[in-house]
Amino acid sequence: MRTRLKKHLVVATLIALFAVSAAIAATRVAVTVKVAHNATLNTSILVDQSGRTLYHITTDTGKKVTCTGACATIWPPLTVPKGTKAAAGSGVVKSKLGTIIRPDGRTQVTYAGLTLYRYSGDSKPGQAKGEGFQKIWYVSNAAGKLVKKAVSSGGYGR
Repeated sequence: MRTRLKKHLVVATLIALFAVSAAIAATRVAVTVKVAHNATLNTSILVDQSGRTLYHITTDTGKKVTCTGACATIWPPLTVPKGTKAAAGSGVVKSKLGTIIRPDGRTQVTYAGLTLYRYSGDSKPGQAKGEGFQKIWYVSNAAGKLVKKAVSSGGYGR
């Protein structure tokens, strides 16, 4: 009886440890990049776990990040906690996800080498108000290409 109780206790402990490990691992994935159809642009684009449109600035090349300071306030970079990676959601090729270290030390998510940002002017999922802004900000798609669709002029407050 005592041996059986010990075995059950060991099994219960292992199950509890597994559950705690899974919970810790789940909290380490803070960001998911996925694909969603955007009605305004009439194409599928990259979005974050909240459905917010992801953009790339064409002045960022290789590991060179040009959107810092006030720019990064208007165009918040998609970042992950140090030591973690973004998860590949529906439609995203996991091997295309990567990261770079920003000048401020934060870890920014990339897709097919493109740095990813959100736009503060997009207040809800599905909006792409930053598309084409100043002819340097464009939405990214699942192939890792820039969408470059003209929706209207402007950008801020559009």
